[in-house]
Amino acid sequence: MGVLACDPVLARLIDDHGPLTIEPADDLFARLISSIVSQQLSTASATAIHDRLTERFELTPAAMLSADTDRLLDCGLSGRKVEYIQNVAHAFDANEYSRSFFEEHSDAEVIDELTAITGVGVWTAKMMLIFGLGREDVFPIEDLGIRNAMDSLYDDPSRAEKREIAAQWRPKRSIAALHLWKHYEQ
Repeated sequence: MGVLACDPVLARLIDDHGPLTIEPADDLFARLISSIVSQQLSTASATAIHDRLTERFELTPAAMLSADTDRLLDCGLSGRKVEYIQNVAHAFDANEYSRSFFEEHSDAEVIDELTAITGVGVWTAKMMLIFGLGREDVFPIEDLGIRNAMDSLYDDPSRAEKREIAAQWRPKRSIAALHLWKHYEQ
């Protein structure tokens, strides 16, 4: 863990959780859909909706574009999230997005590319960077769990102070985020 263990707070979390790793997702489209489902929901709610969605549909751009809206709504998705999922499906289909496409781009370029899709914000794009592409140096300050974990562990720092703390974790900020999420979920 090197640089992360230099932070005494993270060193304790690493001792508690053991080493954590990030693996790129096998299916980038499905990973992005999972992040859209999770937007502004508790983990339990997002999991339940995602489970219903994957039980009833194949998570492919073609399947999402041809899916009946009422059947998607029956999974627990809001009308807006149905729209967002179909926007992502259209973008994947039209742009032929693939792992090789995204691997050729910097984090900032991937965020710009994805946030051009209505329904994909910076948080969702960062989830794709971390969990879709397996990038190890992304700091998702937009995530409430990350902010709450840092508040409890670092004596309620401001957002700017959180960024300064996280800057010390380069080039492993995604791994630090995993530890923060794990702490928050306990």
